[in-house]
Amino acid sequence: MKKWILSVLAILTMQVTAAPVDQPIFLETVSGKIAGSLMLPASSGKVPVVLIISGSGPTDRDGNNKGIPGKNDSLKMLALSLADAGFASVRYDKRGVAASAGAANREADLRLDTYVDDAAAWITLLAKDGRFSGVAVAGHSEGSLIGMLAAKGRPVKAFVSIAGPAQGAAAILRQQMKQKLPPELAERNEVVLSSLEKEQEVSDVPAQLAAFYRPSVQPYLISWFKHVPTVEIKELQVPCLILQGDTDVQVPVSEAKALSVAKPDAELQIIQGMNHVLKLVPMNQTQQLASYGDPTLPTAPELIKNLVQFLSVSMPYIPIPVQ
Repeated sequence: MKKWILSVLAILTMQVTAAPVDQPIFLETVSGKIAGSLMLPASSGKVPVVLIISGSGPTDRDGNNKGIPGKNDSLKMLALSLADAGFASVRYDKRGVAASAGAANREADLRLDTYVDDAAAWITLLAKDGRFSGVAVAGHSEGSLIGMLAAKGRPVKAFVSIAGPAQGAAAILRQQMKQKLPPELAERNEVVLSSLEKEQEVSDVPAQLAAFYRPSVQPYLISWFKHVPTVEIKELQVPCLILQGDTDVQVPVSEAKALSVAKPDAELQIIQGMNHVLKLVPMNQTQQLASYGDPTLPTAPELIKNLVQFLSVSMPYIPIPVQ
């Protein structure tokens, strides 16, 4: 028996010599195709697949934001690391972003629920795909909330939050804006936020705040403000892992701890030295900014170690290397 266990462990930890394959995959929707990448490990037989959901704004499938010079390729590198460990993954451009731009509705028609429905459709597609033994969801930043909502009641075997906020978006905006705005404008910001929280659109937004609360984006904000991650994560009935870096300048460790309090049976791992784009970067403003456009920085090793260990327990299988 002991020899059998050791043999299985040897297979699980063996290095796969063949290279992973990254190929196009598409989700058909009524408004157009959503484009993604399917990363397949160099192994045969059914393998688990991880749906990777990117963060807010114009962030593409690889973790790059068109508003930031350069690329960091954080999510692409995550997919490669998963493939090296024997896991398939799918990452995709959200509708309106990069190769999925054609699937977008008007900005005024977009809702958080739109992104949730898309993620849910990916889960259904992958669950029916005979190449895969099970589906896990890993959401990064805002993608954590989208993943929580999409995973509820669907054929998902595990959920992973990576740098995911615990508070609702309105609370986060309230904190951020209060620190940056002069008192009078902060008061106006509070009026707008409070109205949107009550699902009431605001017509007289101050010019200084128009970029945040323009009329076409208010319906999206209203749909987003309805959902609080600490509430949503409680409803998940699958194993959960919360991963957070302690040099993340966008999402503090306190958010991960709050998620953990809300979901006591979730596993919490704080990655020392990891920032928001999953790289080992100190709390230095210059280095932090540079990391968002530097694909040469490797993914934090402890992130991959903890993620693979969690998935291997939640979705156990024995990879069969390609000869």
